[in-house]
Amino acid sequence: MTYLTLILEVVEKGLGVVGAAVILWGVLATLVEFLLLELKKLRGTNICTLRENLRQHLGSYILLGLEILIAADIIRTLIKPSAQELITLGVIVTIRTVLDFFLSRSMRSHDCSGGAHG
Repeated sequence: MTYLTLILEVVEKGLGVVGAAVILWGVLATLVEFLLLELKKLRGTNICTLRENLRQHLGSYILLGLEILIAADIIRTLIKPSAQELITLGVIVTIRTVLDFFLSRSMRSHDCSGGAHG
């Protein structure tokens, strides 16, 4: 095993941990903020716009985490470029692209106006 391979393996593992941590952090931060928003709702505040902003923040954490995880997968494929690794990478990138498309579309299309009940 060469030093370059060893370095790439460490970077790949590190990126995997960072990607998962970004998603986890986004979920935890969003959960706390969600609970605070629901308390505001109980006090009569319309929180629809605030909830949509929160949803977009969560979506951005998820997308960032997925992009970092894809970077880790690309590095793994560079280290061990087998047919199985290439197929796995292709499937992962396809899934991420589909998630990104629908999440972005959902964020753009949701509207809180028109009498929504926070």
